[in-house]
Amino acid sequence: MAKVRVILGSKSDIKIGESIKEFLEKFGVDYDFHISSAHRRPDATALLAKNAESEGFSVIIAAAGMAAHLPGVIASHTTLPVIGVPLKGNSLSGEDALHSVVQMPTGVPVATVAIDGGKNAAILAVQILALSDEKIKQRLKKFKKELSEG
Repeated sequence: MAKVRVILGSKSDIKIGESIKEFLEKFGVDYDFHISSAHRRPDATALLAKNAESEGFSVIIAAAGMAAHLPGVIASHTTLPVIGVPLKGNSLSGEDALHSVVQMPTGVPVATVAIDGGKNAAILAVQILALSDEKIKQRLKKFKKELSEG
């Protein structure tokens, strides 16, 4: 079964990380979870990205605030899809992180969700996995139906 690697830039991002984990668990998706700053632990962070595919991961979710370089750094070290979650930081309420994550150079794309959009990142990861996993696809269809009945 395909897995999702979740990487947070800081311990202060745990609340968003919990929302990601909760949704992945709801869909029965395997994941692992790391806190690794692109600035404070660049070598370890690069290894998480470089080794993800060989470790059986299909998608990476990277959440970070302020300068929010984490998703882009991750994307520069892998060919796996990377979903960036810009997080609210200090005085700019996450707009700095949003601009940082969404403005990636050609060849290093990062799919970007809303500020503090951890749940949407998990949903997008599940949608990617559903392309090649019928069980996940059926769970996703049920979830979407429940949303419409709301």
